[in-house]
Amino acid sequence: METLKSKAPPLDRRVSILLLFVVAAVSGQIRYSIPEEMRKGLFVGDVAKDLGLDVKRLVSGRARLVIDDEKKYVALDQNKGHIVVNDRIDREKLCAKKSPCSFILEIVLEDPLELFSVTIEIQDVNDHAPAFPKKEISLEISESTPTGTVFLLDSAVDPDVGTNSLESYYLKTNDNFVLKQHNRADGSKYAEMVLQSGLDREKQGQHTLILTAVDGGEPQKSGTVKIHVSVLDANDNAPIFTQTLYKITVLEDVSGGAVIARVSAIDADQGYNGNVTYSFTHLEDSSLPFEINPHTGEVKLTGDIDYEVSPSYEINLQAKDPWGVVGVSKLIVEIADVNDNYPVITMASYSGKISEDSAPGTVVALISVQDKDSGKNGQVHLSIEGNLPFKIKSSLRNYYALVTEQNLDREKRSGYNITLTATDEGLPALSSKKTVVLDVTDINDNAPTFSRSVYNTNIQENNSPGVALVQVDATDLDQGQNARVSYFLVDDEVNGHPISTYFSIHTESGVIQCLRSFDYEQVKEYKIRVKAQDGGSPPLSSNVSVKVLIQDQNDNPPQVLYPVQTGGSLVAEMVPRSADVGYLVTKVVAVDVDSGQNAWLSYKLQKATDRALFEVGSQNGEIRTIRQVTDKDAVKQRLSVIVEDNGQPSRSATVVVNVAVADSFPEVLSEFTDLSQDKEYNDNLTFYLVLALAVVSFLFITCLVVIISVKIYRWRQSRILYHSSLPVIPYYPPRYSDTLGTGTLQHVYNYEVCRTTDSRKSDCKLGRAGSQNVLIMEPGSKGTMQRMQTEKSILDEPDSPLEVSRQFKIIPRTSN
Repeated sequence: METLKSKAPPLDRRVSILLLFVVAAVSGQIRYSIPEEMRKGLFVGDVAKDLGLDVKRLVSGRARLVIDDEKKYVALDQNKGHIVVNDRIDREKLCAKKSPCSFILEIVLEDPLELFSVTIEIQDVNDHAPAFPKKEISLEISESTPTGTVFLLDSAVDPDVGTNSLESYYLKTNDNFVLKQHNRADGSKYAEMVLQSGLDREKQGQHTLILTAVDGGEPQKSGTVKIHVSVLDANDNAPIFTQTLYKITVLEDVSGGAVIARVSAIDADQGYNGNVTYSFTHLEDSSLPFEINPHTGEVKLTGDIDYEVSPSYEINLQAKDPWGVVGVSKLIVEIADVNDNYPVITMASYSGKISEDSAPGTVVALISVQDKDSGKNGQVHLSIEGNLPFKIKSSLRNYYALVTEQNLDREKRSGYNITLTATDEGLPALSSKKTVVLDVTDINDNAPTFSRSVYNTNIQENNSPGVALVQVDATDLDQGQNARVSYFLVDDEVNGHPISTYFSIHTESGVIQCLRSFDYEQVKEYKIRVKAQDGGSPPLSSNVSVKVLIQDQNDNPPQVLYPVQTGGSLVAEMVPRSADVGYLVTKVVAVDVDSGQNAWLSYKLQKATDRALFEVGSQNGEIRTIRQVTDKDAVKQRLSVIVEDNGQPSRSATVVVNVAVADSFPEVLSEFTDLSQDKEYNDNLTFYLVLALAVVSFLFITCLVVIISVKIYRWRQSRILYHSSLPVIPYYPPRYSDTLGTGTLQHVYNYEVCRTTDSRKSDCKLGRAGSQNVLIMEPGSKGTMQRMQTEKSILDEPDSPLEVSRQFKIIPRTSN
């Protein structure tokens, strides 16, 4: 314990500040002692140090003070960890005569939740002087009053307590009266004036006395009152109360105007001297909620009484006859508590939110419940209405913790309206309710869920890339970013290629598109796995299968498997001349790689040497005779069969079937050998005619382009030479060529001619070196001559001649 004292000059009316600083860090409780009347902002205590807490913990835990009283006398400085004075503290106003005077507050920290109790005791300073309720006291005393008679005087009131409270009374020295002091049960002092010697009205009818009340403070303070004593004529009997002490109990809910007691006093005198009047005397509190009928002695309630404000009253009674002779008694009124205060629910710590992954037992809120009643009327129970996953745990001194009792799931219930009910134990019980809203915050605990277990879609083959196939849809029961779903293709392979080369998916909408054209005949079905992933941390995902069925199109013509069509050999079916009607000549076998109706084939006879001899089965492709074969029928029969599928549009293939109507093989061989030669000759002739036409057309167009180009070039050169004024500069070419290519010189010769402007119309002839080729240089030309020879051989027949053509091409060259 440490005691600090400081004195201030009395002229400034500053009170002594006694700072009694006591710290008790036991079970999270500390106690400070400060004097009253401290200025705002003065230091009270270092809670951070005394509780062993870091200042950063006070800031991060959002430390705050929870005070039951509506007036906040102190405040918490989070940055320093100090408790400072927030408002002027008047101990007398706060606690009246109660000693010691203190109030309790709690320091609440969050994350994690911690609670510390702080008791602040208010030390009294001597800031009040004793004061009497009246400036003057008037007494009427009969001269026949015997010595030793006691006269009760008004008590002085000093709101201070302890040594600063009323300490003693002093009566100015006189010949007739002396002063006696007494202590009440509550420790307060009162004074009685005792008649020491008899009075003689004839000698002195008035006496003036000075009564002084002093306290024990430092510096000492005092108050005075004048006592006027009027001496009356003799009345030798004083009124006497029937009881020396009246004691009654009154319920605090009694309405005003009710008679709560009746007192009575008897005066032995007769007649006028026996008349008694009643009154309250020596009242310390002028706002006493009682009054007494002066004639009947009935005590009535004039105002509201409250057990919580004042549990009892002590009243001095006086009975006085007409001559001023008095009798005294005392009335003690005890107030019985009535359950008239509803419990008050205060949320000491409450954020309004809780994570759905909070474990059972997590503290949701710290609740303070206060009831101003006493006894059972002030005992309160807190409960929760409804079947909710929460419960109430009793905590420190009228504090309760609201904790979770079960696991929470935001997807099932995102919030709770929690109704708290506080009920006391009074009769009848009083209760109050408070509803708080608790939001359950989301965590990423739900994976996306697809609307279907399997998605099926169809697309026709030969599609265009970029076509949308299907849209997958997944939902996530979570909230916010945790419910944002993105779509991806699972890395699989099709025919050794990643699935991403065939399909793509929009990450936001889930639309699947094809990236290439499909072929039903290669792959008839694709199986894709799509992953839906949310935006939580860590992310959750789920997969779904998507089947893409390729629908067939009629994009393949029928293929004839039999009879086999070969270019070099000829196959013929033999039919004996003795064949009867319905004779099976052969069967055309064809297939179509398409499917369904696109692969249904039908057979028709397109051309035939004798259509009246053969027919083709439309479904099976069988070629049969439809009449008896006769000797008049030709040996060589050529049938053209068309095979069509059932697609839209339909596709077809044609096959030629050679049929030999003969009984012997040599006859068949001679006939079909001529047929083969004729066919080969016709095919070769058609090919060479087409080739010749193409070559002639190409040469004609090439020559036309060359001639036009040469004409334009010559015209431009002639214009340049005609208008030129440059001198003639002889130049001897460094290189020249043997046109025959048989000499010892190089094969390429450059001839350069220098001419004047006047010789633009002259001809230039170059000598020939034993060759039939002639080069003609036109006027204005200048270039390098190169020999080109092309040869083309066309073999139409085995004895086709070889044609050789020779050309010379002039390539212009511009000298630097």
